Amino acid sequence: MSAFSPRASRLALALAAGALAGGCGTFDNVSQRVAGLVTPYKVEVVQGNFVSKEQVEAMKPGMSRQQVRDILGTPLLTSVFHANRWDYVFTLKRQGVNAQERKLAVFFKGDLMEKVEGDAMSSEADFVATLDNKRRNAKVPPLEASEEALKRYATDKPAEPAAPAAALPPPAASYPPLEPAR
Repeated sequence: MSAFSPRASRLALALAAGALAGGCGTFDNVSQRVAGLVTPYKVEVVQGNFVSKEQVEAMKPGMSRQQVRDILGTPLLTSVFHANRWDYVFTLKRQGVNAQERKLAVFFKGDLMEKVEGDAMSSEADFVATLDNKRRNAKVPPLEASEEALKRYATDKPAEPAAPAAALPPPAASYPPLEPAR
């Protein structure tokens, strides 16, 4: 005769099945939590030209294209069909933060800037503060050189005038073939 009665063996079997079913559910929850902690690294994507509020304020109608390029940098978009418009687009995508996108269009009349249209730009200090998201309430370093810092790097010698640019030969009227003749 067995040590267990049929009723006790059925009860033991039911308890074992319940423990196995409960254990699978618990294991599944634990594995999902662990998988949630181990996520792949997502690269921060920064594209385009960051244009600050200070740069936009420095823009004045009547500036030449070169002056605009000196202040804002090379435009991200220029079009053959819209030669009198330069577009500056900036996007920042990072993990856990909504993507930032800013657009600025500079319009020219001939070689002179006519107007600027676009989104409200953040200041340089605000933008720098958003970049360092690991240290909250961190102090943003000064973004301008002080008078003392400029004096440290000043030289006593006056700058020598630049040498005149050598005359470049005229562009070639025809170009050699890319592949040798057969």
